[in-house]
Amino acid sequence: MSTMEDDDDSRARFERDVVPQLSQLYPAALRMTRNPTDAEDLVQETSVKAYAAFHQFRPGTNLRAWLNRILTTTFINVYRKRKREPQQALGGDLQEWQMSADRLTPPVPSAETEALDRTTDSDLLRALRELPGEFRTAVYLADIEGYPYREIAEIMGTPVGTVMSRLHRGRRKIREQLLAGGFGKPQAESSGA
Repeated sequence: MSTMEDDDDSRARFERDVVPQLSQLYPAALRMTRNPTDAEDLVQETSVKAYAAFHQFRPGTNLRAWLNRILTTTFINVYRKRKREPQQALGGDLQEWQMSADRLTPPVPSAETEALDRTTDSDLLRALRELPGEFRTAVYLADIEGYPYREIAEIMGTPVGTVMSRLHRGRRKIREQLLAGGFGKPQAESSGA
């Protein structure tokens, strides 16, 4: 009987604490997916995973950060799964403005897209994981979750200036790690002579 009561208590705590937070996950999901339908699906999947793992949440810790971690991990897993799937023919999903005047010419990717394509998820995640905790948290909350400095300061319990300093130093360390790993270095051109 006690497990049934524990389940009811857990369900009530989930509905009281987590359900109101789910609407706040949508903007982050939309930034990640860039598609409203996919963002809704991502929030739904996050809520299912959060409910299944709610027994692992420690009361008194940051619930919003826990939910954002689930959201981000779910997005990364879905993204990797989609990259492994064969590509489907494009065309039906494109809007008129996305097509070039010459239909046979492929769209030119931006410099940011090319740089991100050359950096693997594992390189970036490894660089993020290797940061000291205070830098990692600040960079994660600002650059991945999109929190404003003031909210990051509240979450971390530090002044806004400290958050800005940690962001600057954390981003610099990530950049240095990626450059040391060969990302972003100009490729040597072979001379014909």
